[in-house]
Amino acid sequence: MMQAWVVERPGPIDGGPLRKVRRTVPEPGPGEVLVKVEACGICRTDLHLTEGDLQPKRPGVVPGHQAVGTVVARGTTDRRGTADQVAAGEGFATGERFAVGDRVGVAWLRGTCGVCEFCRAGSENLCARSTYTGWDADGGFAEYVVVPEDYAYALPTDRPAEELAPLLCAGIIGYRALVRANLPPGGRLGIYGFGSSAHLTAQLASAQGAELFVVTRGEKNRALARELGAAYVGDRPPVALDSAIVFAPAGDVVPQALEALKPGGTVAVAGIYLSDVPVLNYERHLFHERDLRSVTSNTRRDGEELFRLVARLPVRAHTTVVPFDKVDEALADVAHGRASGSLVAVLDG
Repeated sequence: MMQAWVVERPGPIDGGPLRKVRRTVPEPGPGEVLVKVEACGICRTDLHLTEGDLQPKRPGVVPGHQAVGTVVARGTTDRRGTADQVAAGEGFATGERFAVGDRVGVAWLRGTCGVCEFCRAGSENLCARSTYTGWDADGGFAEYVVVPEDYAYALPTDRPAEELAPLLCAGIIGYRALVRANLPPGGRLGIYGFGSSAHLTAQLASAQGAELFVVTRGEKNRALARELGAAYVGDRPPVALDSAIVFAPAGDVVPQALEALKPGGTVAVAGIYLSDVPVLNYERHLFHERDLRSVTSNTRRDGEELFRLVARLPVRAHTTVVPFDKVDEALADVAHGRASGSLVAVLDG
């Protein structure tokens, strides 16, 4: 048996929609691995799912999609064998990626069809049959989680789990949003909202020569933005921007970001959920070839590219570690703006 947090009935986080339960440890199927979780990042998407902004796709689903852990078993028809057999080079089946004992990351994207026009074109994030960890299938707010090994990431063993966990969604989505924002070399980047994903993206952009202009309300987030070298932190950038990324799940921010752009600039909206965008004025917000783009999930290639960048750039998650027993309280902190940087639940042992 294992402990897990489940969405019992979606609703406001202060009403207790999450419940900690005991469940049977899941069994991996063919092509899957069972992972013993060390830590799992706490994402705003988990909050949207818990509160019902995203409707759970199965009753009693376990949220969490930024899990770091160790492979402890493989699917019964596709097993590599014991750790000793692996060390001896025995028991390997074609296509196996991970052995028992490997450290892996479990991220948001859990599966795609592999044959549709989008998958064939390298845009698997747009696959209509894509599935997601902690939404379609149980996620990492548990002591164990199952993941298809083709969608897991190999992780280094020399970094703490709590530093790696936020990279698995906040980092990957932020990286894709940065690419979608078309920031020119050394350009001015506006960042609207400064939570887990934004503070990682800011470091990526800064390491590549960008000048950062951060618009956020929380004083803790403002302090972190200043600590990370933002040229401006406040309510309205004082200069025209080359690009902007909207991380805040507030549609009324989108016109502000568009209006702050230079001609030819781009706004990328990074969230999976956004409240309604107000009516746009064509001349003020879109004329002069300003572009407005969304970000939909990510591809596995995005994740691999991010981890290669993180290995050589000074990018580090600023984390607050919370006990596994306090996941519900941590999500409430996210909801009420009491958190800064990344929150990560760590399991004992």
